[in-house]
Amino acid sequence: MPRLAPLAAAVTLSLAFACTPAHDAHAQESRLPDIGSSAGELLSPVQQEQYGAMMLAQLRHYEYVLEDPLIDSWLQSMGNRLAAHSDRPDQPFTFFMMRDRQINAFATLGGYIGVNAGLVLAGEREDEVAGVLAHEIAHVTQYHVLRGVERAQRDQIPILLAMLGALVAAQAAGGNSADDAAQAAMAGAMGLMQQRQIDYTRSNEQEADRIGIQTLARSDYDPVAMADFFATMQAKSRTNAAGYYDFPDYLRTHPVTTMRITEAKQRAEQLRRASGAGSVCVRDPDGPDECREDPVGQPRYDTGTTLNPLLPQNLKPDLATTAAAGGSGQFDFARERLRVFSARTPAEALREYDGIAGSRALSEPQQYGRAIALLQASKPGEAAQVLSALLARRPGDTWVTLALAEAEARSGKRASADDRFEALLRRAPNDRAVALTYARTLAERDTREAGQRAQAILRPLLARSGEDPEFQQVFARACEIAGDLVRAGEAYAEAAYLNGRPELALVRLENLKKRDDLDYYARARIDSRIAAITPTVLELRRQGIRDEDLRRY
Repeated sequence: MPRLAPLAAAVTLSLAFACTPAHDAHAQESRLPDIGSSAGELLSPVQQEQYGAMMLAQLRHYEYVLEDPLIDSWLQSMGNRLAAHSDRPDQPFTFFMMRDRQINAFATLGGYIGVNAGLVLAGEREDEVAGVLAHEIAHVTQYHVLRGVERAQRDQIPILLAMLGALVAAQAAGGNSADDAAQAAMAGAMGLMQQRQIDYTRSNEQEADRIGIQTLARSDYDPVAMADFFATMQAKSRTNAAGYYDFPDYLRTHPVTTMRITEAKQRAEQLRRASGAGSVCVRDPDGPDECREDPVGQPRYDTGTTLNPLLPQNLKPDLATTAAAGGSGQFDFARERLRVFSARTPAEALREYDGIAGSRALSEPQQYGRAIALLQASKPGEAAQVLSALLARRPGDTWVTLALAEAEARSGKRASADDRFEALLRRAPNDRAVALTYARTLAERDTREAGQRAQAILRPLLARSGEDPEFQQVFARACEIAGDLVRAGEAYAEAAYLNGRPELALVRLENLKKRDDLDYYARARIDSRIAAITPTVLELRRQGIRDEDLRRY
């Protein structure tokens, strides 16, 4: 079972973290707040971060995470906007997108919050997705996740036994099916552990709703959006009762009731009344939408406290000067990009758009999504035609321009493509999405000159991309074709580590260290990373967990 070792490591080490006592109880007490339970003694902030990073690495390893620089930028910007106005703006958060089309989202230790593509596809506007993120952020800031670890500790032995039993059964089955069965069972065990951590009580859910709605208001999102999304979930659960759709996963861990929707409406409307908001419209699953006009104008939400707890009490900046009201304006395009990348194949995505076009004309975001599907289906010429027409109607749009430049590059119009990329770089020299897309396109040319240009584009982002596996992979390829094999080896090793394969990363670094052309600085960097990765690999080996794919090296 070659690919199972990293996931086994994740489950085993996660369980180890969950039951590791504090090494210095007095030091822990001085750093962690009193949350009314012993959970604060279970995991230090560093351990929580290690757990979250490990989980994300394993999700990446099995390609559950949807890695796309434009979608990442949109999601992280929205999440950062909410986190900055949460009850704990000093808490670091990492937001990531999952490929799964089930409607779900979850939070885990270290402020790691995952969102399924299906949740975005189910939303009607960005404020609704922001409402779910605000709810999950509240689970972290109110220590619900940390308390969940305390409950999960009681389940560690049953989960571990179930995992080992699945492995034995899969080994007995033999063949390719053994790998699939064991992987599914392992994922199930990991999912069960995750479920124990996010299976919140009703009081937790009520608190997350209340705090989340306040965070939405502070962030200048529509606080009614949370109630709207709950109404959507309730409608889908009723449709499911008729057998039309799968039951949304989100409802299994976050049950939605009419009472909960009503409470969310009441809280949101209290905020509106307190701030003198404008028109109020709330979707009602049990009747017509409720709308009424208020002539006050653009809402300026205030929860009765300082908008940012880090600011002085007498300072309340007007969010009109710091953030656009409501959504970012990118939601519709992000949703269509997700529709394409979460489809099983580009052909399936194209069939979805054909089905939509059969009932109504495609909107501009849907035209963009169809063009991305054409590009993914190796039809860059057709994609370029659609994108050129779209860009004529949306001049200067970064998402459309980037896609058109990619399409032109792949259809042989390199000069035009490079002109577009270079113009975008001049406009936004440190934009991750622009830099990665351009560098990846250059790397496809497989020439030394293209590799050197890609290196130059990526270097300004290098210092802040140490935890970015997508960046490391693209940078490694750029260095490789540019002839900088030492830098390429370092970046490939880092990408392996961040993608849940620490043993592969260590092997690559050890092989790289044998080169006789290393200078002092390169050798020091490599020694430092070997020292950092070795304890993790030794612990895995002690437990008998090996990366079987390394037989090729």
